[in-house]
Amino acid sequence: MKELRTMMGWYHDGLGWGGWILMTVAMVAFWALVVFAVVAIFRDAQRTNTSTPEHRDPAQILDERFARGEIDEDEYHARSSVLRSSAH
Repeated sequence: MKELRTMMGWYHDGLGWGGWILMTVAMVAFWALVVFAVVAIFRDAQRTNTSTPEHRDPAQILDERFARGEIDEDEYHARSSVLRSSAH
């Protein structure tokens, strides 16, 4: 039996089952990495193509700045009252 296995290359000159499994896993990982890279590139390109709206409501910007903590409550109310008085 040993001669048959040696003749078929199971011990010498061949990869054996472990080598074939490792090669298959490496190939699947390589193609998964290629697909992931292509998807990431197209997603990034798609995000850069979407432009932000050109006109944003000043009150909304003020609300966002207050929510982020960029301005305090007193400054928020002062600027809000200026915006309301200039809107009329």
